[in-house]
Amino acid sequence: MSLIRASIWLSLSELAFNLSGYLIHAVLGRVLGPAEYGRYGLIVTFSTMIVVLLSRGIPIAMSKYLGETGGKKSRLADILLIRRIGWRTQLIVVAVITLAYYLLAPIFAQIVRDPSLTPLIKLSTLVVPAFSLATFYVYYFVGIQQFDKQSLLKFSRALLKVILIIGGAIWMATPGAIVGHALAPFLIFVIGYFIDPYRKVDEGKLPAPTVKLNWKKMFVFAGPITFFMVFYEIMITADIYLVKGLLRDDTLTGLYNGALNIGRLPYNAFYFLTLILLPKVSEITTTGTKKETSLLLKKAMRFVLILLFPTIAILSAWAPSLLEFFYGAKFVPAAQPLRILALGMGFYTVYYILAFVLNGAGKNKLAMYSAFLGMFLNVTLSYFLINKYGLIGAAWASNISAGITMLWAIYSTEKAVAPFIQLKSLLKYFVLSAGMWLVIISWLPQGKFIFLPWAIALILIYLFLLYLWKEFSQEDWQWILKAFKKKSAK
Repeated sequence: MSLIRASIWLSLSELAFNLSGYLIHAVLGRVLGPAEYGRYGLIVTFSTMIVVLLSRGIPIAMSKYLGETGGKKSRLADILLIRRIGWRTQLIVVAVITLAYYLLAPIFAQIVRDPSLTPLIKLSTLVVPAFSLATFYVYYFVGIQQFDKQSLLKFSRALLKVILIIGGAIWMATPGAIVGHALAPFLIFVIGYFIDPYRKVDEGKLPAPTVKLNWKKMFVFAGPITFFMVFYEIMITADIYLVKGLLRDDTLTGLYNGALNIGRLPYNAFYFLTLILLPKVSEITTTGTKKETSLLLKKAMRFVLILLFPTIAILSAWAPSLLEFFYGAKFVPAAQPLRILALGMGFYTVYYILAFVLNGAGKNKLAMYSAFLGMFLNVTLSYFLINKYGLIGAAWASNISAGITMLWAIYSTEKAVAPFIQLKSLLKYFVLSAGMWLVIISWLPQGKFIFLPWAIALILIYLFLLYLWKEFSQEDWQWILKAFKKKSAK
């Protein structure tokens, strides 16, 4: 599957997944109310953070090694060996994490100074194995570059999340929503198992694997990735936990959580690129040239930045409208933090994509060091700025740490992998998006729905002006059209 076709399928599935997430948050914000929604957001963010930071290392490492095979059937013996080693190692990791999470629930509740959260944290233990097992198949299909199956899992999970989480919240309030949050990924694991094209392959009829890999080698490679995920998750969630711990106000926590969820729109929208670039960069850096890697990164990051700049402008300028649209009028007081967070979430988006480029290129220690820097900065800045400025301080702490970390990642990728920055293009995106922001702030109305047609119109004008500014070439159109042409029979 070509890069652009994979991008289309994965972006559509990511869109469906994120829309389901925002639908869920919009409904839960109304059903549970700001205070209980803040508790739910804290629990789900925490359990998801534990899963992401501790149980993704092995699947990502597996995906990297699978990427080196190119997902080719001629290397099926290698694929099956890598899958088997990854599966066995992942089961051990999941068992240890699940037990530790349950036993440490009271301590986790004490960290945010709310012992009443202990039963809910224990209940959220169900999320840990469910997410971990689903993650295995997500990165397995990514590694063998069967993005259509990965997209199917994403579409399915979007539907299951809406049904199970909202249904659970209506049935049993916060505990029901948490149970639904665990059931959805567990069912994705079941679906992934049954759609695996190599599930019933007889390895005895295949030639001996050529890849030299064992569980120790995979575990060693996964180590820096796991630490990267640990540092990264603390980096992007430290502000909300410190808001809860320092301000001790569930309503303020709920408001900030709402601002964070909307601010992460671009981050969620472009997450699919990490799934594509990890195996693609791994394959190209193994078999290709630095020039090919540079071309891949330029195309991918150009696509991201063209859309990221105006998205940040819209999120910042129409913050009150977006909060009212998603959560209702009770969340409009979070508008000022969202105006600030929009920029920081854009920084995080670029950083996260480049971190996976570094991981795919085997430079996983550079990704780990950059995440540690971001974690240290956000925790330190959040502590001081939240105490002094409240939610505004939390937003600025996130912005500053994200900006510095992004610059580190850009420098590291340019030096260690391949050059990709195009300064003239960046300046054009910035000038047009800044102009869009000024137009919205100065002349256009705020409102629950009125911003939607205006946003679409402004995006179209922005793209048209880029076309006039020669940011779209004939080569771009040929690259897109080529993706839709049927491949000749092999």
